[in-house]
Amino acid sequence: MRLKSMLTSAAVLAVVAGGLVPLATAARAESEAEMLGLHQLCDRGDRKACVRFGMILGRMQERHSEWRRRHPEWFWWER
Repeated sequence: MRLKSMLTSAAVLAVVAGGLVPLATAARAESEAEMLGLHQLCDRGDRKACVRFGMILGRMQERHSEWRRRHPEWFWWER
């Protein structure tokens, strides 16, 4: 499971190193990739992933509107 996160991070870093994506955009892509991975693990019953997902979600409130638009399943309790 962690291998997928590591591969995603490596891919994002390779794109950044190549100069194809600005650093801020790459950081957002990596953050979103991590969130997707944690959400999938949480759906499969990994409690640690659920806690980590919730902590990141709560910490990055400035991106909630963007995430609500792109990933409404992350905010299932608001339906």
